[in-house]
Amino acid sequence: MESRRGPLKSAVPSNVVSPVRRCSRTACGRPAVATLTYVYADSTAVLGPLATYAEPHCYDLCSEHSERLTAPRGWEVVRLAMDTGPARPSSDDLEALANAVREAARPQERAAGAAGGPGSSGSAAGGGQSGREVDPREVARRGHLRVLRSPES
Repeated sequence: MESRRGPLKSAVPSNVVSPVRRCSRTACGRPAVATLTYVYADSTAVLGPLATYAEPHCYDLCSEHSERLTAPRGWEVVRLAMDTGPARPSSDDLEALANAVREAARPQERAAGAAGGPGSSGSAAGGGQSGREVDPREVARRGHLRVLRSPES
């Protein structure tokens, strides 16, 4: 695109990409610490910890803008608890990842054989799911990942 003064130039050189997500507010370059999401059906603005990934319909805010956030008249602001310290992987995260990798790497034949066993129809207490008991909170399963029902429901 050209203007009368010549081609438009980007405010940030194209070869410089910052790995830090910035505040979505205009002219604010501070690092983002929270994510704002609107739930239009409930007239609610939800402000929570910085989302793992930048979403197109969410707004990343710095600490100053997240503290000063107000919602339109008639709307409710829900502020979720935020961790003030830097996000660091915990030993629980590492152990969960290691267990998921081990389970995913396990050959399917061995897992299926353990469920049915010799002389079994394969419909043991686990309902044919690798010999494990079915968790009543489990809604769905895909590979080694499970979707659990919310404790409130």
